Amino acid sequence: MINLLPLAFEFTSPGPIALEIGPLTIRWYGLLIASAIILGTVLAQTLAKKRNVDPELVGDLAIWLVVGAIPCARFYYVLFEWQRFQTQPWYKVFAIWEGGIAIHGAIIGGAIAATIFCKRQQISTWLMADIVMPTVILGQAIGRWGNFFNSEAFGAPTDLPWKLFIPINRRPPEFINEPYFHPTFLYESLWNVGVFAILIFTFLKFPKLKTGTITMIYAIAYSLGRFWIEGLRTDSLMIGPLRTAQMVSLTAIAAGIFGLIWLYGLRRRFPDTISKEFPAENS
Repeated sequence: MINLLPLAFEFTSPGPIALEIGPLTIRWYGLLIASAIILGTVLAQTLAKKRNVDPELVGDLAIWLVVGAIPCARFYYVLFEWQRFQTQPWYKVFAIWEGGIAIHGAIIGGAIAATIFCKRQQISTWLMADIVMPTVILGQAIGRWGNFFNSEAFGAPTDLPWKLFIPINRRPPEFINEPYFHPTFLYESLWNVGVFAILIFTFLKFPKLKTGTITMIYAIAYSLGRFWIEGLRTDSLMIGPLRTAQMVSLTAIAAGIFGLIWLYGLRRRFPDTISKEFPAENS
């Protein structure tokens, strides 16, 4: 529920469960992920038509992306939280419906799956990435609300007019007496909606951009926001004293800038699963 006051927004999760029918339990987290996948597939198929790509290929790719991304997103999370999982029942490692997936793990798994798929289909990986990336960031915007329902991935305590109430059993021990925290799920969701708008506008307005441009813009724009927001969170995955997501974000920003220089400064193509050039690259 959201309590609206003048110039104030207090967010309070109604809980992780959306619906219970007998023994069947439907959780908000899973429902949001499923909705993001369906919406993203439909949108990507629409964008594919604008690049003269068979929409059926995008539908097939979506299956590969799910198979590659979700297990890797969970593995990535568990890997960096292994010390905590060691003290829990073994099956908790697979309890993805309780939350605990990492978008950077999903991107790695999705990239591997997409590369294999495109190689088999003899289509450009970078072209497919440009088609899919606007839907990926939209899915991220939707998926962040799963953190809201699970009362997780929140920021430090705050007394700002906009704030997130966290139940006492979900608070870090050091903040046990602090009821309100930064709603970092909301910050990132809104940021991702903004990135989605930039990507969609660029994709539709400039159809002759070099292949890979949309993907590079995604890497830079998303990572800028993630680096900032990650600094507010209390539950970051860590490598020693360093926040993993911030390190990955800095790497992605550098890679995105280098990629744009490679495409437009050096006027070269990215290594790809096929060798032919596309009309957009000859403009």
